[in-house]
Amino acid sequence: MAYRTRHSAVHPTVIAWVGIGSNLDLPVTRVRQALDALATLPESTLLWQSHLYQSAPVGGVVQPAFVNAVARLRTRLKPRDLLARLHALEAAAGRRRADEIYWGPRVLDLDLLIYGNRRSTAPDLVLPHPRLRERAFVLTPLAEFDPGLVIPGCGRIADLLSAVAGQSITRIPDGTRDPSPRALFSAQI
Repeated sequence: MAYRTRHSAVHPTVIAWVGIGSNLDLPVTRVRQALDALATLPESTLLWQSHLYQSAPVGGVVQPAFVNAVARLRTRLKPRDLLARLHALEAAAGRRRADEIYWGPRVLDLDLLIYGNRRSTAPDLVLPHPRLRERAFVLTPLAEFDPGLVIPGCGRIADLLSAVAGQSITRIPDGTRDPSPRALFSAQI
């Protein structure tokens, strides 16, 4: 008797880059907790994380400065699945997208910046991130990893940094804490 086996295709391993930002409710703690949560994503490994940076907000909305970082993951999650996991982590931290002001303050913002060499212009998934090349708070942490890194369709990080040289960004010293750190969220992934 012949048996038929179902072959399930395993999604290949891809390097993905995630941008992290917060400017509400103890942002240093929020960003660090988000980095910890990224390390627990299924079918993924956190390979590297940047230092934390403080940056001026963009978009014209008056709000506090942001704390930002970038993480490098190796993942088998498909891009939309990874993005859904990032949105779940944001929600676990208290982010309510429906209540937000466009480019306004955020308790947690996780952006899928780069997913391998994938390029997409789908309305629900633009890759690389559409404003990545315009943001010092993304390019500076990426340059910390490798200024020669090439963003698909955009160019080398080192070349892109010159176009954002006027944007305010400062590295936050290691060990810096929010005024009263506390546990803010525990993510259900």
